[in-house]
Order: sequence, then C-alpha cells, then structure tokens
Amino acid sequence: MINESEWRNAVVLLPFLADRSAPLTQAFISQATLLRLPVNATIFSTGDACSAFAVLAAGTVRVFTIGETGREITLYRFSRGESCILTASCILSTQEFPAIAVVEAPAAAFSVGSTVFQSWIDTYRPWRTYVFQLLAQRLSSVMSVIDEVAFRRMDVRIAEFLLRQFTVANPVLHLTHQQIAAELGTSREVVSRILADFAASELVHLGRGSLTLRKRDGLVQRTIV
Repeated sequence: MINESEWRNAVVLLPFLADRSAPLTQAFISQATLLRLPVNATIFSTGDACSAFAVLAAGTVRVFTIGETGREITLYRFSRGESCILTASCILSTQEFPAIAVVEAPAAAFSVGSTVFQSWIDTYRPWRTYVFQLLAQRLSSVMSVIDEVAFRRMDVRIAEFLLRQFTVANPVLHLTHQQIAAELGTSREVVSRILADFAASELVHLGRGSLTLRKRDGLVQRTIV
C-alpha cells in the first residue's frame, strides 16, 4: 500500500491515476508498493521468474544480455516514468526473464505483483493501454539495436556513440574500452583498435580509463558512410 504523498508522485508518472475515486486508482493505492533499490542491485537475471512489474519513480535501470562468447550488449535503459517491457512480456507469456536488469542510478519504483498486473490488464482499460503503448515503444527501440548490430559498421557506431556522450561542457569521458564494447555488443579488442585509429587521426586522446574529444567535426565525418 502507498500513502497520499506517494500516490501524488505516481500521478505525475501515470496521469490516468489522477481520479482518486476511480477503481484503478483505488486498486493502485492499496496494492502497489514503493521500493528503493541501490546502485548495482540486480533486479532480474536471465532465467528468473517475473514475479512483479515496476514503474520507475527515480533512477535508471540498464537491461542487457550476454552472448555465448561472453560479450555484453545493452538492449535499453529505462528511467523515471518508464517500465521494463521484458518484464511485462515475460509475465504475459509466463516465460522466464531473458536478460539481466541492473540498477545504474539509485532507484525507486512502484511495484505490483505479477498476478495483480495481469488482472489489471483484464479489468482496467487505462492500464491495458499504458502497457501496450509501452510494449510498442520499446519494441521499436530494441529493433533499432538489432539493426545497428546486424547492419552497421562498428567504427561508425563507435563514432556515433562517442558523439552522443561528448558535450561542450563535458569533453572528457571516463569510460573503459570494455564498457564501450558492452554498450555496443562487440569485443574490447575491436573497440581498442578503432579508438587507436581515431587517436592516430587526432580525433580523440586516449587516457587510462578516459577519452578526450579533440576534433568533433572529424568524428562527425566518421559517421558518414
């Protein structure tokens, strides 16, 4: 059960809960709980049963998978106001969780049990609409990841990744080659080779666990195929 203040916070995230007297709102107040999760907490591992569904009120969660070779690839992240589509999918299909979900920034989440989650889909149209919209939006982002991995050159992907991270206020990234590899679904050796090429072209400067942007325009050119 959540209190009045927590309900008001939930309304900001889920506006369809604004009517205090509505049956769904009453059910949410009485059956949801607010959980707090520390950094590096593993929410689900591959093969886990999905016993609950959560909407993040704060923080960030990374969802990734590890291949047979040991390589990681980030499928997506979700943050305040968002939820995990793989959790929804495995509850609806009664399948095991197919990836790993780990907290990246201290998180708080409104959580309901899997049985409650399913019954709300059957009973409340606003909840059903929210879940189906969530599935549609995240499916599109996961398909983009598949397209990136399958069809785009790795040097282009690394250049684009770096450009998304670098800002005028933050021209230095504290990232290891392994962390970049895990984001993009490749090996550390491939990342190191491509970054060495970028450094030789004076696009970036490589430090121990850091990268410094030197020529943004040159890095942009590397994204043009």
